[in-house]
Amino acid sequence: MSTKPSLTLQRRLDAAPAKVFRAWTEAAQFMKWMHPNGAEVLRAEVDARVDGRFTMGYRKPDGRELEVYGQYLEVVPDAKLVFTWAWRSQPEQESLVTVLLRPDGNGTLLTLTHEQFIDEETRDLHQSGWSHGLDSLERYFA
Repeated sequence: MSTKPSLTLQRRLDAAPAKVFRAWTEAAQFMKWMHPNGAEVLRAEVDARVDGRFTMGYRKPDGRELEVYGQYLEVVPDAKLVFTWAWRSQPEQESLVTVLLRPDGNGTLLTLTHEQFIDEETRDLHQSGWSHGLDSLERYFA
């Protein structure tokens, strides 16, 4: 049995876990910080509760528009989000994202794990996107 590729990223943020949690679960805030690889968030709908759904529409720097959607499987306020992740153009390639938030002094240690990628190339593209997004989240709280 082969293991599907995954990635794990960490960031220390200068904000309490409650503030970081809201940045992930309130559409207006999400749109301010999430800019993977320079993409612009055009729209965001977030219903952050178990079985709730989200949809994000992006415009990449080259003008292409993409949409990602998913369903929340676990929501622990100020501590944990687990949700599915699929691009509208490739719904069969659904993957899983876990965001853990742990208090760290006056800030938060965020650990993002994205699992069940179809291949390493897809994982690498997401690693780049998430890295840029989390860099932007760090600046959002700086």
